[in-house]
Amino acid sequence: MAIENSKIIDAISINDSDEVVLTITDHLDWKDENTHLFLLQEKINTYLQFIESEEIYDSYPKASGRKIIIQVVSQFPITDSASNFITSAKLVIKDAGFELRQKLFEEIQQH
Repeated sequence: MAIENSKIIDAISINDSDEVVLTITDHLDWKDENTHLFLLQEKINTYLQFIESEEIYDSYPKASGRKIIIQVVSQFPITDSASNFITSAKLVIKDAGFELRQKLFEEIQQH
């Protein structure tokens, strides 16, 4: 139920490239696409606020000096509308100085 709780950070880690990765875990299917997109937008906004307020550095001091990535890990393949949303969100997040990535859970398991 992680994506449904927009007020928490699901996971934070440092990857092999020495980047800080804030992970959004998305277990929902896309049957109710509008609600799903709204929840995803709310979650991303929470993550951006966490980063831009610099709360990230208090909660996770290892983030200092590292590139910050927001990564959405989806259980189900995203729809065309979701892909368009992710593309737009990537631009906004890039302008803020960060990066947004989206992957399927099965892609992560294969590594």
